[in-house]
Amino acid sequence: MAMPGRSHTWVRAQRRPRRALFLSSPIGLGHARRDVAIAQELRRLHPDLQIDWLAQHPVTRVLAKAGEPVHPASAFLANESAHIEDESADHDLHAFQAIRRMDEILVNNFMVFNDVVDETYYDLVIGDEAWDVDYFLHENPELKRFAFAWLTDFVGWLPMPEGGDAEAALTADYNAEMLEQRARYRRLRDRSIFVGNPDDVVDEPFGAGLPRIREWTEAQFDFAGYVTGFEPPSAEERVGARRRLGVGADELLCVVTVGGSGVGRALLHRVMDSIPAARRLRPELRFLVVTGPRIDPAELPRRRGASVRGFVPDLYLALAACDVAVVQGGLTTCMELTAARRPFLYVPLENHFEQNFHVRRRLDNYGAGRCVRYAEASDPETLAAALVAELGREVAYRPVETDGAARAAAMLAELL
Repeated sequence: MAMPGRSHTWVRAQRRPRRALFLSSPIGLGHARRDVAIAQELRRLHPDLQIDWLAQHPVTRVLAKAGEPVHPASAFLANESAHIEDESADHDLHAFQAIRRMDEILVNNFMVFNDVVDETYYDLVIGDEAWDVDYFLHENPELKRFAFAWLTDFVGWLPMPEGGDAEAALTADYNAEMLEQRARYRRLRDRSIFVGNPDDVVDEPFGAGLPRIREWTEAQFDFAGYVTGFEPPSAEERVGARRRLGVGADELLCVVTVGGSGVGRALLHRVMDSIPAARRLRPELRFLVVTGPRIDPAELPRRRGASVRGFVPDLYLALAACDVAVVQGGLTTCMELTAARRPFLYVPLENHFEQNFHVRRRLDNYGAGRCVRYAEASDPETLAAALVAELGREVAYRPVETDGAARAAAMLAELL
């Protein structure tokens, strides 16, 4: 029944424009970059496609630069990045437990989503690790009125050793529930796309008595290859990027970045403390420290030979221009350095199962980066020595595919 004071015009389905709703995880900026690249490829296949984004900060920063339309209802989303930051301390984020404690946020955000798809018909909903939507649609399958595609770059909750038997049982229980949902409602996801390749998946069991993660994922997912969202910069582009950053021909550049959330403050301070020691070893070494959109650059101390910036839209160019990098263990930044074939140190967040297991598995698969534990980075002299040792190291990384966005878009286009 029509609401009083509102007019409704029914349009035949064949005359409606194609519409898609894109949901991009706000925990970090990696999802945003790859999702924009996929959306651009999807429009090449369907030029008439209208894409709306249900997104929150910091994803909205990337979308604004790309000229992508953010749905007004995004203002009602509860911020997931803020919750993750509240759960972290001193480079320690117990990611599994943090997600367990964000039920109210996920319920709120699913209800916002449900209102949006009630108000507007969408041919396709794309959820890049939109955990709330995937979970609650499986719990309420009658709410699905659109094609639904699920994207992820990891599969399986894994326990951290410090959690003991209790956490092993909890992660297995979460995994078992997901396996049961997928077995009961296979029709719920019209496409499950893994952003990567089969051998990037950890070869561990979901839990005692449960299937192995890689074998199950190979049976359930299509594989797009990794999505960088850019072509690896050429030698000429790298030289141009160094020039724009003010790096002289006789200077070396170290880029330091901790991703799009605010959980990397402690690591940034440790790297800043190591800069004097590193420059004593290599006086020609300069530092570009990127805080990201959720850390105020003014929070960091000043160091001779270092410049501090906030949000850098084309950070991949700065990474490609560097001689070495120090980063957190986030997948996107590490893979951007891998694609650019730059030597780097990565320091996974303590107790972050994805960074310590899933990301590390993938980087080992590419032969990329050197892992440094946060405790090993506590002494400025030790961190400086590790950083300098990476300078000029010859890398032999496995090449990162450049067609991942096009492959993912082709899979999604079949649903329109």
